[in-house]
Amino acid sequence: MDHTPSAASSSSACATLASLLLERRWLLCTAESCTGGLIAAACTDLAGSSNWFERGFVTYSNAAKIELLGVDAALIERHGAVSEAVARAMATGALAYSRAQVAIAVTGVAGPTGGSADKPVGTVWFGFALPGGVRSELQRFEGDRAGVRQATVQHALNRLNELLQSGA
Repeated sequence: MDHTPSAASSSSACATLASLLLERRWLLCTAESCTGGLIAAACTDLAGSSNWFERGFVTYSNAAKIELLGVDAALIERHGAVSEAVARAMATGALAYSRAQVAIAVTGVAGPTGGSADKPVGTVWFGFALPGGVRSELQRFEGDRAGVRQATVQHALNRLNELLQSGA
């Protein structure tokens, strides 16, 4: 495991997440596009994660989002893969196709190419599906591809911890 500050903070966030999920007897699944499985990897770096991490979907292509998570193709066509609607659908689909009670979904533009005026590099939509419903949010991160992806992982874990701690 890389012991850079970002890896250490991901590890700490995962330990907190593990405690919160274990006390509720809930399982987590992930649906990742721009991070390519890095959230799942951060979670499973923690020993004992099989007690609270159920599965991860890496749905990098639109076809994978449709086939593995049940995202409506018309939704992608209408809003684009990097959108609130798709992040929410990914999170909902991850729960539907798993045994988990909680899901994190991310879809974004990690760069260095692929950005647009509306969705510049660093644009990431998050979906959080919990027993109380689905929440979504938009973040814009600075940095190179690795930096955007690491910031996405860190934000996803920290925000889910906040949601769980607040009873969302």
